[in-house]
Amino acid sequence: MSLFITLEGTEGSGKSSAMEIVYKRLIDEGYSLVKTREPGGTPISEQIRNVILDKGNTAMDGRTEALLYAASRRQHLVEKIWPSLKEGKLVFCDRYLDSSLAYQGFARGLGIEEVLNINLFATENTFPDLTLLFNLDPKIGLERISKDNGREVNRLDLEKLSFHQKVHQGYLLLAKRYPERIKVIDASLPLEQVAEITYQIIKEKIKQNGHE
Repeated sequence: MSLFITLEGTEGSGKSSAMEIVYKRLIDEGYSLVKTREPGGTPISEQIRNVILDKGNTAMDGRTEALLYAASRRQHLVEKIWPSLKEGKLVFCDRYLDSSLAYQGFARGLGIEEVLNINLFATENTFPDLTLLFNLDPKIGLERISKDNGREVNRLDLEKLSFHQKVHQGYLLLAKRYPERIKVIDASLPLEQVAEITYQIIKEKIKQNGHE
């Protein structure tokens, strides 16, 4: 069974924490899983990640940013995601194409269609089978980050609240555009509850694909 599942949301939405809980639960149930992230996931993609998220790179142009994300994504697909899916594994990816559409396409004002076209070229039209959008007020998410001393603070975390609000708005637009693929989860709920909802949605998707 191969399924490509992505997790999306604004900064501090708790998607990574929920993914960790669900990942362990599915591993215990005997599923063959790969857990990865974007930007990054492979050595080359991680090097590109370091350039994108370096707090010193404040002069980075919006189009440069979008192209770097697409380049990192391409390498990630070639080296890790496509081979894992070919082996029949369930792939969990923390962020993917929708992040570029929400952050660069909508919030940066580059245009969702323009950024989508860059990514269709980079990914050869590879969309996830299922996307989980962890919906949370950006202000709450940023407050969570400020309280988490162990979390990496990157260049995007330093953007103004208005930018993160635009990202949130962009994600909600994408959820309306792709309702069959994107399932919205209330990330303001307690983590255990969010993880349980995430687990149930994924299990339902597995069932729909004829696997238990």
